Amino acid sequence: MKTLAKYWSIFQITLINSLAYPGELIGRSLMIIPFMWIFFQLWKVTFSAAGADGGMINGLTLRDTLWYLMLAETIELGRPPIARTMSENVKDGSIAYILNKPYDFILYQFSTAMGETIFRAMLNAIFGGLTVWWRVGMPNHLQGFLIALPAVLGAWVLHFCINAMIGLSAFVVEDVSAFTWIYQKLAFIFGGMLIPLDFYPQWLQSFAKALPFSSAIYGPARLFVTPSLEMFVNVMSLQIVWIVALAITLVIVYRRGLTQLTVNGG
Repeated sequence: MKTLAKYWSIFQITLINSLAYPGELIGRSLMIIPFMWIFFQLWKVTFSAAGADGGMINGLTLRDTLWYLMLAETIELGRPPIARTMSENVKDGSIAYILNKPYDFILYQFSTAMGETIFRAMLNAIFGGLTVWWRVGMPNHLQGFLIALPAVLGAWVLHFCINAMIGLSAFVVEDVSAFTWIYQKLAFIFGGMLIPLDFYPQWLQSFAKALPFSSAIYGPARLFVTPSLEMFVNVMSLQIVWIVALAITLVIVYRRGLTQLTVNGG
């Protein structure tokens, strides 16, 4: 319990510190408004050009698609740049100071990441939700957010595991910007970040849905717009499998990375 209390305190401190510059926090969150406006214009034309039967394409209406994209953007924009932060810690030598502290490095990073995420994601959801509500109306299933909330939390854990592994590669290569760029593009394509996976060819859907990227973006967003017990069980089950697999891999990568770390500066 003392150990849990330690990381809970780190989470709380980070959460409070994230409010230190409210102008910057709000300004960054406002970026979702033009994104959702562009998505609305794009998909409005797409649905019109496709002559969608009953205003629906592969089980999604224009309203569903916009609300799906809103939550997908909230998940993506809400997470902090963990990999870049860890890379900077290695470059400036502060990693030595952090590793000598009486806490587990991975759990410390996780606690701070979650603390930075909460308010950032809330504001993105508010601004993005108001924009979508204005253009297409309220979601068809208001209870969808509560049902999808555990999956959203799971998505952030998945994002953390992947980004932390990218950040740990800085122990060897120092600059991880290339790996971060590759991960972002894979998440955009196979996670359903820009286009719901339902609009992909069937063979590509099957492939993409089996990857962790879909569990981190597509699953929670799709559950939000079309909530059901079956989908909830499927999304959470796949998330748990990937979280366990990636968490074990993360621990292994961390322990091996410590043996190859060279501290600069400081």
